[in-house]
Amino acid sequence: MINFKDKPFNLTEEQIKWVESTYEKMTLDEKIGQLFCPVVFSKDETELKDFLDKYKVGGVLYREGPGEEIHAAHSFLQKESKLPLLIAANLEYGGNGSALEGTFYGREMLVGATGNYERGYQLGKVSCSEGAAVGVNWAFAPVVDLDRNYHNPIINVRAFSDDEETVIEMGRGYLKAAREEEVATSIKHFPGDGIDERDQHLLTSVNSMSADEWDESFGKVYKAMIDEGTLTVMAGHIALPAYEEYFDKKAPDRVIPATLSKNLLQKLLREKLGFNGLIVSDASPMVGFCAAMDREHAVPACIENGCDMFLFNRNIDEDYEFMHKGYESGILSEERLKEAVERILATKAALNLPKKKKAGTLVPDKDALKILSCKEHVEWAKECADEGVTLVKDTQKLLPVSPKRHKRVLLELMGGFDSDERVSSYMIGRLTEEGFEVTLYEKEGFEVMNDSVGNLKSKYDLILYVGNIETSSNKTTARLNWHTMFGLGNNMPWMVNELPVMFVSLGNPYHLLDAPMVKTFINGYCNSEFVMDAVIDKILGRSEFKGKSPVDPFCGKMDLKF
Repeated sequence: MINFKDKPFNLTEEQIKWVESTYEKMTLDEKIGQLFCPVVFSKDETELKDFLDKYKVGGVLYREGPGEEIHAAHSFLQKESKLPLLIAANLEYGGNGSALEGTFYGREMLVGATGNYERGYQLGKVSCSEGAAVGVNWAFAPVVDLDRNYHNPIINVRAFSDDEETVIEMGRGYLKAAREEEVATSIKHFPGDGIDERDQHLLTSVNSMSADEWDESFGKVYKAMIDEGTLTVMAGHIALPAYEEYFDKKAPDRVIPATLSKNLLQKLLREKLGFNGLIVSDASPMVGFCAAMDREHAVPACIENGCDMFLFNRNIDEDYEFMHKGYESGILSEERLKEAVERILATKAALNLPKKKKAGTLVPDKDALKILSCKEHVEWAKECADEGVTLVKDTQKLLPVSPKRHKRVLLELMGGFDSDERVSSYMIGRLTEEGFEVTLYEKEGFEVMNDSVGNLKSKYDLILYVGNIETSSNKTTARLNWHTMFGLGNNMPWMVNELPVMFVSLGNPYHLLDAPMVKTFINGYCNSEFVMDAVIDKILGRSEFKGKSPVDPFCGKMDLKF
């Protein structure tokens, strides 16, 4: 049962009346439509109007785009929608999660590395205030996963830490800021990612903790966020077999993602943890959802088993039909349909969306866009970078470097991402400004068979590796892959005993696993210009290293420390 007056809704009698009367007036199509939060791509007003008339959705999400375009599209959608929309964005690491020109405050692990809980609040403030400026009222954030498996290919720097207390305090700060901006949070990814070495985008991943282990880690985190008042929780396509066995009194005979599990959603999250708010599924096109059950049954079963809102679609016409057919056949019960829609409406009421729709203020005036990358937010991001960049080791006593002693630099960019050119250009530009002569590594062919140690030493004074390897959907690893084999060529760090070699990671903090021979290693956790500037200042000795690693960069292996 829903308690509208209790946390996290805290509705007034007037707001409760709006929820109940609105539900009673809704047609079946309108109720079914409220369950959906699709990705919207078009910004054409005729197409958007037709879309709203046809599906009557409860929410939408645009991928990142130019602020003015996103603002205009959100304004039109809210004006034309009969009921106010939940407008979502992945506001995990700054306002650039919605508007491209928003502030890139920093990846969660950079924030965690500062050890300064005020930075968690600032992350939320930057993300949600800039998101709100373009009309976002629902943040798919903060990520409250625990990064406890260095092989995990998707959480990694998206987690604040491997320590639950750090995650709790940073998460609390984010939630406080989001409330101030009247933006709903969706903590994710229940029941907890960062344990498996696999990605739920590609399969149903498994949180392999025992029930007791889960209670003392993820359970503490989720209970703290629930007590703090998060309006929504995002359920992942992640199984938790120990709690399936706990509730069923027998070992499970199949892998069940949380998005389809009554045990995890209704018994663990609702009853044991006491969550009274809205549960949204993670993106339903992910293989972790699709592989668990045929889609015709999975779409309505997702709502019947405990999710209140269905995120994204493979084909919205088909999914919409599947939801209708599931209701007509009894897969989706009248009771669960009513409960889910009323939780959606209650979330909107808690955000004062009905009142804002009447006043025409669901999306602020264009003047609000001035907050994007404003001076204060940029300053906060610089401070976060300064406090977060971490010196993992310098066993060769290389630092600080200088253009007098290390003038000729071979820059080796390890990446393979769209941001590679931006990162390499920025690093080369900054180092050149400081007086270094920088050569960007280019892949060699078999001519390297004629190269020599002496030749390399005659050309360079420092080998600088910059890791720009980010975790990303549909990539099974975030590891180093070398161009050359057997140490031939100058891509692999064969030369660590011949020349000074330094590695700066702007992504994955675990690259020492593949390059333990590198004796000077720095973690920046994200590839923002603020982080790159902080790295330059620190390797030149102008600023001390302040960051403390929120995970084990040595991966539990002794040889990585030397």
